[in-house]
Amino acid sequence: MTSSTHTLVLGGGCFWCTEAVFVKVRGITDVESGYCNGHVLRPSYEQVCTGTTGHNEVVKLEYNPAQITVRQILEVFFVIHDPTTLNRQGNDSGTQYRSGIYTTMAEQQDEAEAMIRQMSQEKLFGRPIVTEVLPLANYWPAEDYHQDFFEKNPFQGYCMAVAAPKVEKFRKTFRELVKG
Repeated sequence: MTSSTHTLVLGGGCFWCTEAVFVKVRGITDVESGYCNGHVLRPSYEQVCTGTTGHNEVVKLEYNPAQITVRQILEVFFVIHDPTTLNRQGNDSGTQYRSGIYTTMAEQQDEAEAMIRQMSQEKLFGRPIVTEVLPLANYWPAEDYHQDFFEKNPFQGYCMAVAAPKVEKFRKTFRELVKG
């Protein structure tokens, strides 16, 4: 991280899908799939998939705050996944698919908590928001074959059925934030 970028980590289900969206967001300078907030050091994908490590599948975002705000990042995040399902996104279930915002700065924590309070008061989703907001802990990058998975495998079944619609939803909803 350079002084001109900040780090925010998000868990919104399968990291392939979340990464596929955020690599297209203006102001995001780097996206890395990984695991965080569990109790095993250097976990593998196989370990995380058991649901016993406490880790969440996440994307670590490096962003330029002069180009995009935490609020804008979180607005995208709340549109591309369901923050009301505990330990599940679509057909993916388990604690590793929980909705989570993992912060590296107090301002990020404050913004995330304020947004969740506001959306909850407005009953925006019709059900309680279960997104956890915690300081980032025990982050470990996912294996190389998970990085840029959608970009490398756009015709893989899961990518076509789940990731591609999320990317399209982002593009339609946030035209002003699409790179290029």
